[in-house]
This record gives sequence, C-alpha cells and structure tokens, in this order.
Amino acid sequence: MGACCSTQFKYKGRRYEKEGSDEKEDEGHHRGHNINSDDNSANVTRIGHAGAIVRLQGSSSLTSMYTRKGKKGINQDAMIVWENFTGEKNVFFCGVFDGHGPSGHKVARHVCDALPLKLSTMHQPRPSAKKEGDKDSSHKHWEASLIRTFQELDEDLSMEDSLDSYCSGTTAVTIVKQDQHLIISNLGDSRAILGTRDNKNQIIPVQLTVDLKPSLPSESERIQKNGGRVFAMEEEPNVPRVWMPDQDCPGLAMSRAFGDFCLKDHGLISTPQVSYRRLTPKDEFVVLATDGVWDVLSNNEVVQIVASVKRPSIAAKVLVYYAVQAWRTKYPGSKVDDCAVVCLFLKKRPPVSGTLSDISQQTASHVNEVDPKGKKTEEGETVINCDIVVDPKALEEVNRVNGNTIKQRSRLGSLSRDKITTDFGGQTQS
Repeated sequence: MGACCSTQFKYKGRRYEKEGSDEKEDEGHHRGHNINSDDNSANVTRIGHAGAIVRLQGSSSLTSMYTRKGKKGINQDAMIVWENFTGEKNVFFCGVFDGHGPSGHKVARHVCDALPLKLSTMHQPRPSAKKEGDKDSSHKHWEASLIRTFQELDEDLSMEDSLDSYCSGTTAVTIVKQDQHLIISNLGDSRAILGTRDNKNQIIPVQLTVDLKPSLPSESERIQKNGGRVFAMEEEPNVPRVWMPDQDCPGLAMSRAFGDFCLKDHGLISTPQVSYRRLTPKDEFVVLATDGVWDVLSNNEVVQIVASVKRPSIAAKVLVYYAVQAWRTKYPGSKVDDCAVVCLFLKKRPPVSGTLSDISQQTASHVNEVDPKGKKTEEGETVINCDIVVDPKALEEVNRVNGNTIKQRSRLGSLSRDKITTDFGGQTQS
C-alpha cells in the first residue's frame, strides 16, 4: 500500500507509532481472542445486533472466508460476515478491509467491527421495501444509510484515542444481500466481483466495483483541486500515489479510505461508491477480496477457481492459496502481500467428495487458459502469463488438515478465538 509519513507529524497532540512497533503483537490476535494453532477451519461466531450471527472465521452453507498473512509483517487485512443482518432472515452483510500504514491492522479491525454494527443500527428495515414496486426506493434507502454510515464512522475514527489513524487507514468493500437485491459499497482498491453464467452456461465474471485509485482522472482531479499531489515514484512509474501538498508522504496508492487524516483536507474522502444489482438465477456467487488477490489473479481466473472448488466451504482458502502461488511465480523478487477473501454463494451447492489435489487439477486447466502475451484486459487487470505450480507436498498437508477439521462444529456465541497455523502459512481472522 502507500508509504507512511515520517514521525515528525502529530495528530491530536500525539505521535503515531513507528513502523514495526506492533511486530510483537500476536499476528493473529483480533478483538482480544486467542488463536489456536491447531485448527484452520474452525467456525467462530457470536451474536450481533438484532440477533444476527456474526461470523469471525470459518464457513457456513453459503459463505467461505479466509485470510493469510503475507511477508510484509503483521497481517493488515480483516474480514467479516453477518447473517440475518438487521434481524432479517437470510439477509447477509459481507466485508473485507485492507489496512495500510503503521497502525493499519488496528484501523482495519476497528472498521471491520464497527461498520456493520453502525449500519445495522442505523438502517431501519421498511415493511414496504419488499414489494416489487419499491425496489428502487429500497436501494436508495440502503445507499443513503451506507454513505451516512461510512462518513460517520470516519468521523468517529478521527476521535478514537486508542487508534492513531493520521497516517494509517483502511479500504472497505462490502455487500448487503437482501432477497434478490445486492447493494455494493466500495472505498479504496479492494474489489468485489460476481460469478455468473453466460448464454452458453459458462461461468464468467462481472466486476461490481471500480478500483478507486488516483490513476482515475476524476479521482486525481478532486485530489489536486484540494491541494493534494498525485505522482508515481521512479521505482514504480505505473503506480500513481497521493501526497501531501508540501511533504513527500504518505504516498497513498488509493484515492478513498477510512483514516489517513493527513490527507483528508487534500482530496482523500471516505464517501463510498454505492451500486445496486438485481440478482438472477444465473448468478452463482460473489467474491470480495483485498488487492493481494487482484494484483496477481484476474477476475476470470478468480471465478474459475471458485467455481471449480468441490467444497464451497474451502473456496476462499483455495483462492488465497492460488494467489500466493501466483505471487511467487509472477513476482519472485517481491514480498507476498496479505490476502483476505469472502465468498458468498447465492445458491446452495451439494458437497462433492474429493481432495484438493482433484480441485487443483481442475482449476489449473482454467487458470492456465490465459493470454500468452500477458496483456491487460479492457478492465485494466493483468492476466498472469505463466502456469501456477502447485506443490504436491503442500496439497497433501492441506488434505490432511481438511480431513481433520471437516467435522468441526460451529461455536455459536463464543467470544473466544483459536490461534491457527495454516497449511501454507495462513490464518483466519476478521
């Protein structure tokens, strides 16, 4: 993500933490939960506002979630799923958050907790909203609630004494699914896509969000009108970043975010882009992920991987695994980024027996069908131009762990979390 400001800056009379000051913090620690190293697939849930089921890790019949720490230090990604959101049956809220800056992991986790709670309490379901003729007004009602929630939460964050968010912040991409209505909100460069079927019954991706980066003319114009600067560093000529008017910091690679108050007077905003889509029987799943996935896998590769997984409950884990493999192949000299994925399946799929090796063989046939020249698609995404190599020993270990954990039961209402060490270095958290 973006570079950070120097320690000469103060906010609310205090200096922000130096880079690496949180390295002693348990990498998997979140919301005071202890994380058990023996299990990577245990379901951990609690009861939220209006009786909703808040899923912190694991999977359900319609959801899969997984995050893995990269090689850059503490995991700054966070994720969450609320089932029966706002107290309404079969209404889902899903979100992923990608922190940046010295306290980015704390900001991401704070927003991950606070955003759905604030939205749930602010948005009052309307009995008439379920009528077919009111679908447009229902969408507008959700849009207004989301924009207000994002802006109020950012204001709350600026006054949160326990968090130093002057040069730290987080992205947020969220969805609310209510019956056949899908409301998407986006802040930053995380992304949501839909896996749907075309007229030939082939799975194809539909990108639901726009990566909000300073490379977009409208975003750059707003920033520069407010005194911010947009330019790329010599070593990254294709990555425009946002800088303060008179200081070469923080170098933020996105144009909207929670936090980052050093730039809030210079064009960085916390207003999300909110969009609506009416779901059809051809739509199969939604994938939300941080840029650790999108930097190395195209939209098409992601939907092919998720559609190929025989057990939906491990779809997020398998997708992260392939992203890590792509990082190592595509950018062997770079540090692997943190990855977080939430998959929401729009219809139940009967589980099919089989090992991850079988899944790998199916998925590889899809993933390898890429542009041999590695060209960018019309959406601007880079399609990898090499095979994703799967380590057979790693697959054996994944199969062993999955076999041991498949019978784990959901611990509804538990406020404790177990630390997990994963088959390929990952963990789950929210």
